Amino acid sequence: QAQLVESGGGLVQAGGSLSLSCTASGSIFTINAMGWHRQVIGKQRELVARIYSDGSTNFADSVKGRFTVSRDNAKNTMFLQMNSLKPEDTAVYYCHAEIRRFRGDYQGSYWGQGTQVTVSS
Repeated sequence: QAQLVESGGGLVQAGGSLSLSCTASGSIFTINAMGWHRQVIGKQRELVARIYSDGSTNFADSVKGRFTVSRDNAKNTMFLQMNSLKPEDTAVYYCHAEIRRFRGDYQGSYWGQGTQVTVSS
């Protein structure tokens, strides 16, 4: 099996910065897209940022210009740098990855356990 473990997050004042990381471990052959999603209680989970194995990225309109996403393919790790944070960025942030565990495997969808980001006004 493959697992995703997030770290980072916490409490920050509006205008501040936080960084998150997500590391994939276990049985991994290839990782295609990796992404960060967030969810507020009572609302649907939404995509924040995605990065593909070739380094191409896309972002939600609400975070463009404030968040950057990167990955270290050698370490199966993805990072999210969040700047100019706003109270509306408060949510549980989840890591997601599309992983093949071995040659010929189907591309599975994996999620981390989530990490809380709270931005105070």
